[in-house]
Amino acid sequence: MARRKAPHIPDALPKTAFDPGGLLDDLKKALAERALNGEMDHHLSGENEAGNSRNGYGRKTVTTVTGRLDLSVPRDRQASFDPQLIAKYQRRFPGFDEKVISM
Repeated sequence: MARRKAPHIPDALPKTAFDPGGLLDDLKKALAERALNGEMDHHLSGENEAGNSRNGYGRKTVTTVTGRLDLSVPRDRQASFDPQLIAKYQRRFPGFDEKVISM
């Protein structure tokens, strides 16, 4: 089984959850990274080409309504992974808060 990074949520709660860099931003980051890892798992399970596997993470900064999130996006060896949640070269992530609340 391939190694995956565990989502990081800080032990100490911030002063308020709605501050920039507060608890809600950490939860959004953990949820987005978990979804991206799930997309990578699905991509690699349906791969017919031999030799393709995980190859670390790339850093990406996206802008949401509440501020910026620094995400770790998984990569594969053949560079054939195209994430659907946050597409390549996409820097804005509108509507993410509403999607999370609706779930």
